Amino acid sequence: MMDADLKHWRAAQRARLIASRERIDRATRDTQRRMMDRIVERSFPGLARGVLAFCWPVRGEYDARHLARVLRARGAVTVLPVVVAPRSPLIFREWHPGVPLAEGPMGIPQPVGSAQLRPDHVLLPMNGWDAAGYRLGYGAGYFDRTLASLEPRPHVIGIALEEARLETIYPQPWDMAVDYVVTERGLYRREHAGLAFIGLPPESDPSALASPVCYAAELAPDYFGAETR
Repeated sequence: MMDADLKHWRAAQRARLIASRERIDRATRDTQRRMMDRIVERSFPGLARGVLAFCWPVRGEYDARHLARVLRARGAVTVLPVVVAPRSPLIFREWHPGVPLAEGPMGIPQPVGSAQLRPDHVLLPMNGWDAAGYRLGYGAGYFDRTLASLEPRPHVIGIALEEARLETIYPQPWDMAVDYVVTERGLYRREHAGLAFIGLPPESDPSALASPVCYAAELAPDYFGAETR
C-alpha cells in the first residue's frame, strides 16, 4: 500500500473505530473497563513496583485512572505523558491527585511542574490493534517516537476492545509493536509469530467483578485529582 493510500486507510479505520467505541453505553463501557482492570492487575503484579505510565482517557478510551489509583496505594509511582514539541518524543511527569494539570494538545490534561521520570511500564490505549501487536493511534506518531527513544524500553501493555482488532495496520518501519494486548476477552502476548492468546488469569471471569459500578462522572471531585487549569 502506497504512503498516501495507507494514510487514507488508517484515517478511515481510526474514525470508524473511535465512532464505534463512542457509541458504547456508559454501563457497558464501565463493565469492560473493570474486566480489563482485573486482567491487567492479575496478569502483571509487577506494576505495583516502579514507575507506571498511563494516559488520561479521551473519546471513550479505556480509563486507566481507576487502576492507577489502586496501584499507587500499593507503591507504584504513576506518570502521565507530556507533549514537549510537535514530532518530538514525549516526556513523562509524575502525577497523582494534588499535582496540577494543564490542558495539552487534543485537550488532554498533562502534569505541570512535577518530576520527569522514565517509565518502567506503560498502559497504552489503542484505537485499533492487529495480529502482530501493532497499534493504531491518532496518527501523530508520538508514542512510536517515544518508545524508540527510551533505553531500556519499558514494558508496553496495549489496552483496547476486542472488536477493534484488525488483521493488519500495514506496519511501517517506524511503527512500534506493543509487548502485550489486553482486551475484555483476555490477555495476548507478542511472540515471534505475532500475538498469542493467553486467556484470562485466575479469578478474572466476569462473576469476580461484582462490585458496584462506579462511574467517573459520579465520583467525588478529588477522586482523580485537580481539574485542569
